[in-house]
Amino acid sequence: MNALDLARWQFGITTVYHFVFVPLSIGLTALVAVMQTMWRIRRDDRYLRLTRFFGKLMLINFAIGVVTGIVQEFQFGMNWSDYSRFVGDVFGAPLAMEGLLAFFLESTFLGLWIFGWDRLRPSLHLACIWLLALGTTLSAYFILAANSWMQHPVGYRINPDTDRAELTSIWKVLTNVTTLVTFPHVLFGALITAGMFVAGISAWYVAGRRDTEVFRPALRLGLAVTLLASAGVMVSGDLQARVMTEQQPMKMAAAEALYETSAPASFSIFTIGSLDGRAELWSLRVPHVLSFMATGSPDGTVEGINDVQRAYEAQYGPGSYIPVVPITYWSFRLMIGFGVLAGLVAVWGLWLTRGGRSPQGRWFRRAALAAIATPFLANTMGWIFTEMGRQPWVVHGVLQTRDGVSPTVGSGSVVISLTVFTLLYGVLAVVAGALMVRYARQGPPPAAQQTAEADEPVPSFTY
Repeated sequence: MNALDLARWQFGITTVYHFVFVPLSIGLTALVAVMQTMWRIRRDDRYLRLTRFFGKLMLINFAIGVVTGIVQEFQFGMNWSDYSRFVGDVFGAPLAMEGLLAFFLESTFLGLWIFGWDRLRPSLHLACIWLLALGTTLSAYFILAANSWMQHPVGYRINPDTDRAELTSIWKVLTNVTTLVTFPHVLFGALITAGMFVAGISAWYVAGRRDTEVFRPALRLGLAVTLLASAGVMVSGDLQARVMTEQQPMKMAAAEALYETSAPASFSIFTIGSLDGRAELWSLRVPHVLSFMATGSPDGTVEGINDVQRAYEAQYGPGSYIPVVPITYWSFRLMIGFGVLAGLVAVWGLWLTRGGRSPQGRWFRRAALAAIATPFLANTMGWIFTEMGRQPWVVHGVLQTRDGVSPTVGSGSVVISLTVFTLLYGVLAVVAGALMVRYARQGPPPAAQQTAEADEPVPSFTY
């Protein structure tokens, strides 16, 4: 491999690994805030114990996420210096806002929440967790604004003297239509991740008849959030698909391995044939679905790869503008499939817990534990589809990926850093997994002595 291929592998590995922790941080922070709010409203000790239990798991995930996220910033200057030089004036603005505003908000109120249990009034302490949740949400928005600019660049101009992209309107960057449809989709995906995480752990306790009175409300909360967020993902994903088709028709065509323009276009659930989809032996198809996803009409026209390629050659010059079709095709389906599985488990669980019932069967316990992984896999497949489907562009229609790599970084240097990062992240994965399992098995802390006054400090638990 050359330096470009190695740099892409390194960025892909570190980005996918980092994003494993991001959705859980966003969603679980919000759910912990809900649990603490329920305790403040109802004065029910179960919700206080749940807040401390899931709060501990939230902190472990948050810490690993911060550590792995720092590496992302370094790579722009190390392996992608030409990209940074070209787009830094635009791309740097939302990233700076994320660091100076959102991350500052997160770190400040995370610290206050951790150390403020017996030092702050409960009302102020509750405000800290909600401000932390706000900070994680804002952080996601600014990061998505930067990424959406790569998908659909707006609010900039190319300086002919420096050959660099220069920001002309930060408002256009922050209100990019791509950002506006991507943000709710990612947010709902984060809530599915956190909801299934809470539900899976709670099901393990409830079905095992351990701390049932504590975890049953958490099980219902996690399942309800998962189901509602699944509906939100479907609606926001539908909007996102239409915007994507308008802005990047090649990505939608590659998602179906559709080489010839079709009206109406069917959606293949499963296909047997050549890897690139040019030769199809057999497929299981649903009529009109791709047309509806792409255009909103069951009879809409969906451009094929060949027609889009010819249009791009006429617009941008000779070259191949076709992404890696097998990865784009299958990541799109795996994203949808894993998301649907999480929603189905949520429906099953809510049915089993109806009317005050507690599921005791081992099958649901195992399914709920296994389903914890499904939103993580769906999120991962979604980002792989988003980034791989944009290729060969690093900034769609403006800068190709091959033109963004650092010209002075050799293959040997990237091999060393790629190896180190991969091994280090492997160690972090083992540490994070071991810590999560260890503290999840410990169960909730013992009940705390309630105070007579609602605004008196609450006796602290030991983390």
